[in-house]
Amino acid sequence: MGVRVTEGEGSLPKVVLTSAGGSEADVYLFGGCVTSWKVANGKDLLFVRPDAVFNKKKPISGGLPHCFPQFGPGPMQQHGFARNVDWSVVDSENVEGNPVVTLLLKDGPYSRSMWDFSFQALYKVILTTKSLSTELRITNTDNKPFSFSTALHTYFHASVTGASVRGLKGCKTLNKDPDPKNPLEGNEERDLVTFPGFVDCVYLNAPNELQLDNGLGDKISIKNTNWTDAVLWNPHLQMEACYRDFVCVENAQIGSVQLGPEQSWTATQHLSID
Repeated sequence: MGVRVTEGEGSLPKVVLTSAGGSEADVYLFGGCVTSWKVANGKDLLFVRPDAVFNKKKPISGGLPHCFPQFGPGPMQQHGFARNVDWSVVDSENVEGNPVVTLLLKDGPYSRSMWDFSFQALYKVILTTKSLSTELRITNTDNKPFSFSTALHTYFHASVTGASVRGLKGCKTLNKDPDPKNPLEGNEERDLVTFPGFVDCVYLNAPNELQLDNGLGDKISIKNTNWTDAVLWNPHLQMEACYRDFVCVENAQIGSVQLGPEQSWTATQHLSID
């Protein structure tokens, strides 16, 4: 009930979740990527960029892409590999009218060519009438330790000139503008953080709840457990066609997580509207 697999854009399989309260979410198996979260009035609170492709040649640009096992640039490709491989459905259920699907990603020849470890990632997506929740659980299934960084690169539909984020005041910041390779350290002093131009900023040890006003009449609560950091991003004129229509407010784990054999790390994200 409320969970069905169907054909999405580019004939890629997607899971459609429909709650008893009339909300709906789409989850593509490619990249394990939630691309849509429509509340009961039909309004989609997430954003997929107009340049997004659904042909498996690139990650899907929008929604909730996974950054794993690397956030940003580094030894492997940008943001790692989890967003451009197929995940599989391992479980689905309906809890009091709320659909739940669990996706699985394991290592394979492609992942091992970049990151030579055995791992398992379980990703649970839970939809209710007014919320979209995710739980990511990374388990070391290898016989040696490994480390990783990760994020959910969440794109929210927004009016960039009216959007603001509350809850970051007092956080230590790493500002990647103008030089992403040498971020400037600072402290956030604003009650409301806005997007007046190009924004690419990491907030270390961020609180477990932020509030996004998307400038379109919606106030979205962004709660988390165990995502230690937050990232705000808007490309401004680097994406002339669409930068006005979205902001990224990302839950992230910027510092390395170390896992020994059979150890797990779990983080949850809970997006909700009033």
